[in-house]
Amino acid sequence: MAAATTATLQGAPITFRYSSLRTNSINPVNLSFSSGLRLPKLTIKITDKCRRGGGCTGAKMADSAAESYATALAEVASSNKTLEATAADIEQVDKLFSDASVFNFFVSPIVTLDQKRELIDDITSSGRLQLHVCNFLNVLIESKRIDLIKEIVKEFEVVYNKLTATELAIVTSVVQLERQHLAQIAKQVQKLTGAKNVRIKTAIDESLVAGFTIRYGNSQSKLIDMSVKKQLEDIAALLEIQDIPIPI
Repeated sequence: MAAATTATLQGAPITFRYSSLRTNSINPVNLSFSSGLRLPKLTIKITDKCRRGGGCTGAKMADSAAESYATALAEVASSNKTLEATAADIEQVDKLFSDASVFNFFVSPIVTLDQKRELIDDITSSGRLQLHVCNFLNVLIESKRIDLIKEIVKEFEVVYNKLTATELAIVTSVVQLERQHLAQIAKQVQKLTGAKNVRIKTAIDESLVAGFTIRYGNSQSKLIDMSVKKQLEDIAALLEIQDIPIPI
């Protein structure tokens, strides 16, 4: 299991970032923590609005908890000046827990806490993640909230983008685009949004035939479709309109 975990982390995707300002990269640093892999600075406060009213659904409670955990981690990273490195680590965590076998291992009630901690210790010793990120995973395990990890990853990205005035754009193409092309796309997204920074994530979708699509905005609600698939669909729709008989 440990070998599979390390292999999964090595395969984490690379995120391209574009900024209108020149920034220096922040290297991961080793921080000092108390024994037992805990975060003494990490305080989780679940918002009271769900508890007071009693009208929140389980999904809303989960969203609230995920947001609280993500905010707490971002605060620790900001205070230790490792926000950029932590964001990169969270991408690797997302990749890791996207593996169903890994996710099921950590959420399984049959697997003991010691076994789960042992795997986190293996990740820590490999140096793939910063120590405070590994500690954070241990907090989730011990609190029995590791099942929220995917939601926490999404919420952390939202918090990170707010803290860094960053616009996230997802570029989907048939093949991986060259770095210079991604830089051009980032510039265009920056012009459209006025964002200080633009962060590009890439995805592959062979059904596009050729070209690419760009999603950005809140929850990636805005779409720029430059794919051949879209052009073919437009042509097909036009032909269907032309085939409609005109009544006399």
